Amino acid sequence: MDLLLEWYQQNKRDLPWRKTTPWGVLMSEFMLQQTPVHRVLPQWQRWIELWPTPADLAKAPLSDALREWGRLGYPRRAKRLHQSAEIIVRDYHGEVPQSVSELRNLPGIGEYTAAAIAAFAFGKSELVLDINIRRLYARCWAGKSALTSSPNNSERELARGLIPPGDDGTWAAATMELGALICKARAPLCEECPLQSQCLWRSIGYPDVAEVKKSGAWHGSDRQCRGVIMQALREKSEIHESDLIALWSNQSQYEKALASLIDDGLVEKSGRRFSLAN
Repeated sequence: MDLLLEWYQQNKRDLPWRKTTPWGVLMSEFMLQQTPVHRVLPQWQRWIELWPTPADLAKAPLSDALREWGRLGYPRRAKRLHQSAEIIVRDYHGEVPQSVSELRNLPGIGEYTAAAIAAFAFGKSELVLDINIRRLYARCWAGKSALTSSPNNSERELARGLIPPGDDGTWAAATMELGALICKARAPLCEECPLQSQCLWRSIGYPDVAEVKKSGAWHGSDRQCRGVIMQALREKSEIHESDLIALWSNQSQYEKALASLIDDGLVEKSGRRFSLAN
């Protein structure tokens, strides 16, 4: 355990949300859901400058949050983050709640995100299980690489037993960093790993190497169509439907994407004109 913590202190990335407020941590966790660090960095900096507290974001129109979300993808996260800010102001006097149970009451926060916020913002010893940590645990201490779609009870039991006594959230940060930088899904850097001498997966010859699931093609997808519509609406306060439909060649796919954005509460229609939701 000491080897891992020493490695972390010497090799951890200088990420701005590691030295910020609980609100800054919460914001980063929303943005990091399904989005890599290098894409999140500029957007997080922009958001923390615009809305340094939950009250600042809660006062802003939803359309501003959707616009500033930019190309991070999955814009429902921006809406849920805005809703969370409103709830924090209304129910928690503008302060991010510290307990996992209270955090899970906020929109868009599940098991992992709640535990991560409690650990990284408040120094609590929580069971944080993102994909990088899970892969590290599975390889080093269970001798396998394949993972289930979500943590099971045996996985949680193993993970709980590894958390050092008196942990202040550093263990979660260290294991996450090692999983992201060294114990990668593709081409793990085993010779650089501080745990190589105790890694069960390495000692038994790297069995059941997990195939990294490829994401679906982006070009021509429903997600791309939604993204094109959202980007157009970020650039103008409102757009006539004739101009909006001209952005996508497949009319039925366009209509489906637009309807889903309206259903998600991200886009509003007024007559024959569309705008970001307020």
